[in-house]
Parts: sequence; structure tokens; C-alpha cells
Amino acid sequence: MTVKHMKIFIQVYQTQNITRAAGLLHMTQPAVSRAIQELEKYYGVNLFERMNHHLYVTESGRQFYAHALHIVESFDLMEKGLRNWDESGVLRVGASISLGNFLMPQLVTEFQKRRPNLQIKVRIHNGLAIQNELMENSLDMAFIEGGVVLQNLVTDTFADDHLVLICPPGHPILARETLNLIDLQDCSFLLREPGSAGRTFLDHVFALHNLYVEPAWESVSTHAIVKAVNAGLGVSFLPEKLVEADIAAGVVATRPIDDETFRRHNFIAWHQNKLLTPAMREMIDLCHTLTDNA
Repeated sequence: MTVKHMKIFIQVYQTQNITRAAGLLHMTQPAVSRAIQELEKYYGVNLFERMNHHLYVTESGRQFYAHALHIVESFDLMEKGLRNWDESGVLRVGASISLGNFLMPQLVTEFQKRRPNLQIKVRIHNGLAIQNELMENSLDMAFIEGGVVLQNLVTDTFADDHLVLICPPGHPILARETLNLIDLQDCSFLLREPGSAGRTFLDHVFALHNLYVEPAWESVSTHAIVKAVNAGLGVSFLPEKLVEADIAAGVVATRPIDDETFRRHNFIAWHQNKLLTPAMREMIDLCHTLTDNA
């Protein structure tokens, strides 16, 4: 099979329409249909189901799409001249919220000193959204705290961090001699949204302690959660680096949980079919250097 076949398949997959894909590719509709049929015959699978004049992607089609995206990208990089592209092209980097706040500004600043002609595009979103963008090849690499749950992503572990309990100043739990996780079960919890790295990690920790938490608030904004905690609406767990200034200023208070550290790993992630360029490897090395020395 040729790269052209894969490019045709990608366009059909993205448009879900043979006629529209043919127009975008400046090809005839029969030629596009024939290319898809040749792919299906070659691999012995159905990439699309055809029902009522509509296309529906099969599971084989979804798997093939993930591979085809990266194969076509690698070919295009070769065509453009990989060495020149790596020096003056674009590197698309994602980060989950916490790392986007305290790691990415320093990392990108230092990296651009080394490669001033390489454009760095950064996208900060919750952990699951960033992983999905790696799968769709919308990002080249990403920095994610807490865990990577999607298959076909390769990870490299770097510096640990941990979440801390935050509560309103003067909250009764601050006066307890001991505080275990189960002692919080009657509190109102103000948590990040499902799909965020912090929420996924918390749900896992609660499950290990046989606890289920139904949050009173769910928010994409850590700032909103801190303000709500300060207002006495509940308690939360957030990354220490994001709330240490608020704790120091007395906006919120904290104390350790005796039976849980809430420590977690951070990860650099990329798709297993992604071609790791010298620039990507250099950013990975720089991340380790910055965080190991922190």
C-alpha cells in the first residue's frame, strides 16, 4: 500500500463522505472509492460500514487511522527535509493544567533559547483531552501529571509532585490530632472536572480506600475551587505547587492526611508511532534537567 492510499483514507475518515473527500483531494469519486476498497482488500478488513448511503467507521478503521496519521506525517517530514524542519518548523506541545501553570513557562523559555527558529505551540487542557490530542496527532508530545490512561502512548516519568488537602481557615478538621481519609467522608468536596489528571488520580486514591465521593462542585478552574473553599463551601485536594501561595497567604489552610501521601508521578508522553525528532528529544532532556535540579 502507498502513502497516497493512506492520505485518501485519512480524508475519507475525517469527512465521513466519499464525495466530499474526493473534492478536497481533487480526485474523482470512483478513484477514492477504489482506493478504499484496495486498502480493505489488502488488509482483509472493513474500514467502513456502508449503510443507507452513509459511511460508519469500524473499529479496524479507527485503529488504522491512528497509524496512518503518523505514517503520513513521517513521510511529509521526510519530504520537507527533516533536518531543516526540526530547526525552523513547529513543535506542538500539550500540558495538563498543573504542569501548564508551573512547568511550561520555564521549559518553553529555556528551550527557545536553544532553538530560537523553532516555533513552539502550547495547548493546556485537562489530562484526558491532551491524551486524545496525542492520539489524533494534534500534538507531538505532552506533559501530564498523575497518569496516562490511553493505550498506544509511550511515557517517560519525571519529577513527582503531590496533592494537598485545602480547607477554609479555622475548619474543625484542622484541630484533629489525627486525620485519615475516611474522616473526610462527610465533607462537601469541590473537585476538578472528570477527565482532568487530578480528578482521575483522586478517584483512584478514594477507590483504594473504598470511598466514593460525590462532589458538591466540579470545576475546570482551580482558582474557582480555591475561592469556593475560602468561602467555606467545602474542601478540596489540589496540586501543592498551585496552592502554596494561597496557603502562605492564609486564603486557605492545609494539613497532611495520615494514611495517604497523595504523591504521584508526572509523565512526558507521545504516540508510539510518533517519530521522535532531535528537538523533541532535546525538550525531554531539558525537562529532566529543570525538574531534577528544582
